Amino acid sequence: MGNFYGAAFGFPTAIYTALLGMVLFYWVLAVVGVVDFDSSGIDLELQADASVDDLGTLAGFIVAFGLGGVPFSVAISLLVLISWTVCCLIAMWLLPLVPTLLLQLAAGTAALLGSFALALPATAVSLRPLRRLFVTHGAATNASLVGQRCSVLTSRVTDTFGQAEVPRRGAPLNIDVRAAEPNVFTRGTAARIVDYDPATQRYSIEPEV
Repeated sequence: MGNFYGAAFGFPTAIYTALLGMVLFYWVLAVVGVVDFDSSGIDLELQADASVDDLGTLAGFIVAFGLGGVPFSVAISLLVLISWTVCCLIAMWLLPLVPTLLLQLAAGTAALLGSFALALPATAVSLRPLRRLFVTHGAATNASLVGQRCSVLTSRVTDTFGQAEVPRRGAPLNIDVRAAEPNVFTRGTAARIVDYDPATQRYSIEPEV
């Protein structure tokens, strides 16, 4: 067990351990509804400071390495987890065999980069069965849902944040929703879709009467 902790919190795995901690923290926030889980891909709101060129480069990277078709947060989380696992195993089994400190630093750097390189194709393969869970339906991106009932999924709904579930035959649809404040919306609140903004692909909701 001591060997595991030493590998997980020592160089080079400590870098991935820190990233893994950030990923876990994000998902805790997502579960309690503090951050918006975007099921359609990269959440541009979370990257408001990034330039259009930066976002284009990032999107090209995701497509080039087969990481598309799922939410950005899912792809990054799985990539970090696999990178951490590979790097930790290398740190436990191989790096202790390296004789000198200088060689250990060089081997650790190689393990850091090599783990990421190995995690890319492994993540792409792992994401393939998940893509069917994030298929975007046409009804979720047009005004045909206006007038239908939905159920709030997040702990709150504001004019910039919120998600709701629309019951459908088969799997329900998750949509981005907004509402003027103050309002009574909490997780599980019944609501009615009253408007759709094609520019932002978001729906306005009001309490169900």
